Amino acid sequence: MCRIMSSLLLMITTLLYSACTPQAEDLTLVQQGRSGYVIVLPEQATKAESRAAGIFQDYVQRISGAKLPVIPESQYKAQPAVFIGNTSHTAGPPSIKSEGYFAGVKDKQLFIRGGSGQGVVYGVYYTLQTYMGCRKDDAGPAQVPTAKDIRLKGPISDLREPAFQYRETYYPPSMDAEYLAWHGLHRFEDLWGLWGHSFFKLVPPDTYFKDHPEYYSLVNGKRQPLQLCLSNENVYALTVAWFKKAIAANPDAMYWSIAPQDGGGACTCDLCKKTDAEEGGPQGSLIRFVNRVAGQFPQQHFTTLAYGYTAKAPLKTKPAANVFIMLSTIDAFRQEPLAQTASAAGFRKNLQGWEATTGNLFIWDYTTQFTNYLNPFPDYTNLQPNLQYFAAHHVKGVFSQGSGETYGDMAEYNSYVQACLLWQPDADLKKINNDFLTGYYGPAANVMGQYLDALSDAVKSTHSVLDIYGNPIYNTKDYLSPVLIDQYSGLLDKAEVAAANNTVFLQRIYRTRLFLEYVVLQQSRFYGFDKYGYLQPDGTVNPRWPQRVQKFVAACKTAGVQELSEGGLSPDAYAQEWQAIFSRKWIKSLAQGASVTLVNPYTPEYTPKKERTLTDGLTGGNDFSYNWLFTYGKDMIATIDMGSSKTIRQVQMNFLQDARHYIFNPTQVVVETSVDGTHFTVAGTKDIPVPEEDYAVHINPYSFAVPGTAARYIRVTAKCPATLPDWRLVAGKKPSLCCDEITVE
Repeated sequence: MCRIMSSLLLMITTLLYSACTPQAEDLTLVQQGRSGYVIVLPEQATKAESRAAGIFQDYVQRISGAKLPVIPESQYKAQPAVFIGNTSHTAGPPSIKSEGYFAGVKDKQLFIRGGSGQGVVYGVYYTLQTYMGCRKDDAGPAQVPTAKDIRLKGPISDLREPAFQYRETYYPPSMDAEYLAWHGLHRFEDLWGLWGHSFFKLVPPDTYFKDHPEYYSLVNGKRQPLQLCLSNENVYALTVAWFKKAIAANPDAMYWSIAPQDGGGACTCDLCKKTDAEEGGPQGSLIRFVNRVAGQFPQQHFTTLAYGYTAKAPLKTKPAANVFIMLSTIDAFRQEPLAQTASAAGFRKNLQGWEATTGNLFIWDYTTQFTNYLNPFPDYTNLQPNLQYFAAHHVKGVFSQGSGETYGDMAEYNSYVQACLLWQPDADLKKINNDFLTGYYGPAANVMGQYLDALSDAVKSTHSVLDIYGNPIYNTKDYLSPVLIDQYSGLLDKAEVAAANNTVFLQRIYRTRLFLEYVVLQQSRFYGFDKYGYLQPDGTVNPRWPQRVQKFVAACKTAGVQELSEGGLSPDAYAQEWQAIFSRKWIKSLAQGASVTLVNPYTPEYTPKKERTLTDGLTGGNDFSYNWLFTYGKDMIATIDMGSSKTIRQVQMNFLQDARHYIFNPTQVVVETSVDGTHFTVAGTKDIPVPEEDYAVHINPYSFAVPGTAARYIRVTAKCPATLPDWRLVAGKKPSLCCDEITVE
């Protein structure tokens, strides 16, 4: 009995001791603001190792007030230590792949080691977040707890090696250098000596085209500064000379781009055509040219783009060992994973072709709506399966292009999740989501998760299309319907209540509201006089709308919105655009609401109001997505039935010119009138000359005087140009017409 009591007493004592003292695998780094630990560096520490030590020292001091001395390993005297870098005192695996890292505790010592590059720095930031409560979820200052004690809960033995050697998520947080290092990300400005579409940086047309048009592509029998002629020996010599000078000036650059301009216009001269016939397309000339240049610089890495007319792998020539292919996913819709969506069938085929051709494959992916950065773009549940798909096909690097330097839909969330998955595509996504939402939104985390789920679920249940070149007005009947917008807004209301008076969390929720408010404002242009529109029935502006726009613009500036679309309006310019809309004189048209019959079909994806676009009382702006009847490659022949005979004096309409999107004026406009809808009389004809080269957007009005004419029917015939002008000629493209309101007075 005594032995049993003694054993029980010993057990209780042991349990009490265990509850009051650190476990064997725990490490007490600082206690009551003091520490006996030192930071130990290798004798010949690299820049990355020294930087890592400084970061660790700084954050420990910021948390606890204790400053750990940094010493070389030769001065180490067996005291408690944090070993940073490849010291002779070590723990973990014998080697670490790529920019991976190891963080572990052994015998009460902390070890943080890295592979190549910045691996050891990544390891320090990983330790700070995972075991010491620090966070950095955006470009602002890191969140650092304050405590007199720092205890790392064990056991700790973490090896992390990245799935991709190049990892970039292109959102505003990545403009911050510490954010990049914290999350183990790259930035193309830091890795590439020359990036992206580079032909005209190598051989600029402004310098050479006038005297040497033969350096540029032969298209439709004419030399044009659209692309380079890759069979021209002088083009090759100029390119090699450019790289010799650039590489000497920037020897640390990891990659150099040799890639076509954005657009078509591949050269069709005899030599280029012969090569392309052998290789199955213009990608043949490109790869042979890039290989040839890369051969002159065997120590450098060159990249080129599999994009547009170069998307397919060549039939014969394989990329050289120092050539990397960057394949684009640009043609795919985003409501489903790339591995299964029908719109990505071409991409999947091209991926398989390149995978069989080279082991150096990068992906240029897209996770935003370029035409509307603030538009909710819930591809959130596809981020993981897409990166898993890339990894399964031996992709080495991913450039995930979001909204760039400007603020866009769920920028912080997208960046965080992508950063995690670029390291480990098979990671627990639920855990990643919970980690971010809890850290970023605090007590509102659960509701913000519901907000993200509601958007993703709505896309699925309404069979919505997520187009990177889409528009919120295209989704008024599915995931961005007014009813669903109200539901999303209600969730954000609950999130604000949960955040209570925490101004940091509230500001983050307010920024999320920007996305919904943008949808409401943009869709109000589409609804016009209808419910949810910015106009009242009498044509005057809803008096709440100007103030609503001002409030939105101010919030945009606070959130860091620089432009609302790729190369688009700044918040101030957006306000000015709205002011022009508010100031627009509304004309009561005799044809408003009249039925319209078309001979040739409109393009449905760009004309959500269908035929009604021409008589809905709303005029179009610079964006062809709003209130323009879009007709592709055919004449627009529209007959308006005003319901009864009316005395008219003028017919007016606008046509849009937007060469960038292949939208041009008609070559001729004819207006006819009729009383019975069978017999028409020509009321006016205007011939319109072919435009000179001009990529600016223009709205061109055309008026036809028909004084005192009685008519029930108005027929407008706009002749579509037979071909694109020479300066905008691209294979496979046709000219389009965009007509807005046909006003009858």
